[in-house]
Amino acid sequence: MYKIGIDLGGTKTEGILLDDSLNVIQRTRISTPQNNYPEIINQITFLVNGLSKNIKDFTVGICTPGTISTKTGFLQNSNTQCLIGMPLKQDLEKKLNKKILMENDANCFAISEANMGSAKNHPVVFGVIMGTGVGGGIVINGQIHHGRTNIAGEWGHHTLHQKGNKCYCGKQGCVETYISGPALELRWEEMTGRKESLSEIIKDFEVPQFYQWRQEFLDNFGTGLANVIDILDPDVIVLGGGLSNIDFLYSDGAKNVYEKVFSDLVDTPILKNSLGDSAGVFGAALLN
Repeated sequence: MYKIGIDLGGTKTEGILLDDSLNVIQRTRISTPQNNYPEIINQITFLVNGLSKNIKDFTVGICTPGTISTKTGFLQNSNTQCLIGMPLKQDLEKKLNKKILMENDANCFAISEANMGSAKNHPVVFGVIMGTGVGGGIVINGQIHHGRTNIAGEWGHHTLHQKGNKCYCGKQGCVETYISGPALELRWEEMTGRKESLSEIIKDFEVPQFYQWRQEFLDNFGTGLANVIDILDPDVIVLGGGLSNIDFLYSDGAKNVYEKVFSDLVDTPILKNSLGDSAGVFGAALLN
């Protein structure tokens, strides 16, 4: 059985066709229509039809920004705003005349790294997305763990500091408001008056405030992931998203996590991803 995976991103949509042995047969990437729900439906349909042109038996999985509400069946918590409250799965199934599976980007990242990437052969995997937002996915024995209400792994909205930074979700002090890319850039601007990208900031170690900024980052990263380990105790944690390229998260960051875990023995590997920005499309294909 062939597998088709579609990664619906904010700026690009990627499609992939895999064979039974997970070899890549075909791969294509096109721009995502902006703020146009009907065009997004058409775009995904076009990709699936193109990838399946010369085959009969195939499955379709889709990686989305946001999750499917167990209450309404509609998409929620998406940074592609035209998708919010829309029956994306149902509309695509009607358009394609085929059953599909759909998961958010963190779950797709986690299942791809668990089955094909850095976390391969580990029974319990916590996959972390740290970029524009902060999310996570849990994979147990090769299968996504969704939880009762489909929010398992959402550590980005754990409360890190009571009465802390305001979050778009309506709460205060969420992990995402401290260690996402935009949050870290905003904190740097508050401390230094300099408006810089994260890739520029981590090279500014000669700026006097750098080490305070870095230590705050490490403390918040450490507390956030230590809480995850205390609850889930995974066999491995894999970091993804733009912030996964920050080298000190695997040294001083890991040390800060271990210091805060409720155990006298902590050796949970904290690894960099292997699949990079391909994790979403591979994960989508692996949903079936």
